[in-house]
Amino acid sequence: GDAMIGDGGEDMLGIDAPELCQPWGERSRDALAMRVMGRKVEAAPRGRDDHGRTLAPLLLDGEDVGAWMVAQGHAWSARWRGDRGPYARHEDAARRERRGLFSLPDPMQPYHFRRFHGPCR
Repeated sequence: GDAMIGDGGEDMLGIDAPELCQPWGERSRDALAMRVMGRKVEAAPRGRDDHGRTLAPLLLDGEDVGAWMVAQGHAWSARWRGDRGPYARHEDAARRERRGLFSLPDPMQPYHFRRFHGPCR
């Protein structure tokens, strides 16, 4: 669900990207790769999640890559206990303009996708 950076031991803070096996999953991964591949990025760890993974916002030339991912429709703003997450306004704009995964008929958040279909194999 969460976009992976580094060696897979960290999650990008604030976004919830589609699973690879769900609609838009590979496009989301590829968009992130194209955005940051071969470029210097900064990750400022902000703690760990319930699974012990390091959480960090990712910056590219001072721009928040998570905000870009959500604004382009490659991820949802990560929700937590009723909070719509740090990129809610970016998600609202992407939904209004039907960008990326929000152009799909019924995009399903990764949490719900895993509940109905299980994890990707």
